[in-house]
Amino acid sequence: MTPKELSEDDKKIFHAIDKNDVILLRAALVDKRNVNILNENLITPLQHASYRGNKEMVQILLDQGADPNLCEHAYGYTALHFAGLSGNVDVCNLLLLAGAKSSAVNTLGRTAAQMAAFVGNHNCVTTINNYVQKKDVEYYTVVQGQQTKPYLQPFLSESFHKFIMTINVHPVRIALNLQSIVGLIEHLDEIRNVLELMCRKEMKGKEMNEVMSLKFHYLGYIVEAISKIRKNKKDDDDKKSDVFELFTRKLLKPNKDGNLDFMDNFLKECIREFPFRECTLFKQMVASLTGNDPPSALSVITAAINGQRGFMDHISVCNTCGEEKPGKKCSKCKVVQYCDRNCQRLHWFVHKKACTRLSQSSSDQSEPQETKVDPSDLNAEIENLLVSN
Repeated sequence: MTPKELSEDDKKIFHAIDKNDVILLRAALVDKRNVNILNENLITPLQHASYRGNKEMVQILLDQGADPNLCEHAYGYTALHFAGLSGNVDVCNLLLLAGAKSSAVNTLGRTAAQMAAFVGNHNCVTTINNYVQKKDVEYYTVVQGQQTKPYLQPFLSESFHKFIMTINVHPVRIALNLQSIVGLIEHLDEIRNVLELMCRKEMKGKEMNEVMSLKFHYLGYIVEAISKIRKNKKDDDDKKSDVFELFTRKLLKPNKDGNLDFMDNFLKECIREFPFRECTLFKQMVASLTGNDPPSALSVITAAINGQRGFMDHISVCNTCGEEKPGKKCSKCKVVQYCDRNCQRLHWFVHKKACTRLSQSSSDQSEPQETKVDPSDLNAEIENLLVSN
């Protein structure tokens, strides 16, 4: 396809995206009715903004009516392909919510998730592969057949969708999400029931999805465990946060050797209760856990749901919930890392025994300097990749 010559107004749109200038883009779009235009490289503004990894620009263009699946690119890279290459998870989410097709392939026959994996953007891979369409949740908010009420109350649809879209499958993070997302805590049994239905639905029909079936089972297992603790508490105790604190303390309490035995056994039992024992994924997990020098149950479940990944030793994680690249450190020892004060508070009963020792040992060692990656170098590498393909 031969691109049409751009008008001066259209050129301003691409120029603004080139400069990452949101204000300039808004100004260029004031009188623009159609943003599904192509530049000389047959790329739309949305594809360009996705490649830049600019969340705000992508949202502006989608609000303006940009088509996330429009693709005339010579090598078949959709907006979602470019987002996966950029490494921006938020951009991937925006495009998926707007209806971007994750199954679209480029001229190499690779999906957006596969291209993201190729350049090491694992979080984008898991975001794309774990995506659940809102209509799949909304199905359970409508009365079906002989029902007198739906499985899931309609006002819970948004919250439930947000909950199941989680990428970090550490049980503490799932518990914290369950606690913080509006409306879920009062409807645990309802949520557990829908997760079980979704688990079974993924294993029916020709297009079975073992990974998502396992994920829904896993989330449901944790919801059920928290629900049981909540029901066993005294009727006059209305401190709902105590339920989650009790659950997380059980998971994080180490044995004499520092191993998290309770968490490991809890997750092994979750695997044992997976109803589809003949599926390949279940057999692989069991083989991993019963082999010589088996890994932790959490690492087996994480790999099963989010895929294998290398170089994990170089990625810092929150010591409480396993979230990657946490923003805080213990103010005393400067070694142990956390997402926020809540995670630090939950882990303090464990960390306080080692904090002083870690503080002394860290002061004897100089902190290694971080290797900084020049964004322009990364962009150049991606551009070279596209040209070579």
